[in-house]
Amino acid sequence: MFIGADKQDRVDLSVIIPAHNEEKYIKRCLNSIAAAAESYKGNIEVIVVLNRCTDQTKQIAESYHCVTITEDSKNLSLIRNVGVRAARGNIIVTIDADSWMAENMLAEVGRLLSAGKTIGGGVGSIKFERVSLGIVASALIILLPLMLKYGNIAVGMFWCYKKDFEAIHGFDERMLMTEDADFAKRLKQWGKKQGKAFGIIRTATLFTSTRKFDKMGDWAIFKNPSIIKGYWTGGRNREAADLAYYENQQR
Repeated sequence: MFIGADKQDRVDLSVIIPAHNEEKYIKRCLNSIAAAAESYKGNIEVIVVLNRCTDQTKQIAESYHCVTITEDSKNLSLIRNVGVRAARGNIIVTIDADSWMAENMLAEVGRLLSAGKTIGGGVGSIKFERVSLGIVASALIILLPLMLKYGNIAVGMFWCYKKDFEAIHGFDERMLMTEDADFAKRLKQWGKKQGKAFGIIRTATLFTSTRKFDKMGDWAIFKNPSIIKGYWTGGRNREAADLAYYENQQR
């Protein structure tokens, strides 16, 4: 299946996917990008940033004609930034390998950016592949403090022009957690200076797996207070980050 543009072709939009041993999930993500590309007017490349992969992630990505590069640090901010630096597109979209997008997602990104009123943004319609009381409670205990600290933002998937990504220096590589909320806040502030709003896509849905809950348990976050502390105290706690992400399956 062809997703990426040929090397000699102009690329309009680059999708960046961090990937740590994602052979069970990445096909669903790539298939959703391929479907969304059908309604997007322009050439799209997909860049998969391989992070300590020991499975078939690279082979799968290359079978979809994705660009693959390697960054083995335990730092999602750095991993994403490395992918963006390699991007040829004027527009950047970031998505996790265990998430997948609705068919109209990329068309919405293009529509909002071409209208010139938004600096970029996130997605407001996000659905877990399954729901339980533990998952909902975990989402609330993480998201509510972030909303109080960072304001009305959206996370999960980001989109903006590459020049604006570079203007705010991408994701903060000092942060091991909550780097997405921090990025959203800085993008919103940058947009305000440019007279543009922070966009939140509500007409296209982002879906995400519950693999961390499946592996650790739906109430695991409440049994590991250090994870909650990591989210609430600036996102630089290595112990909490390793427990939440890097020593389990990466986001």
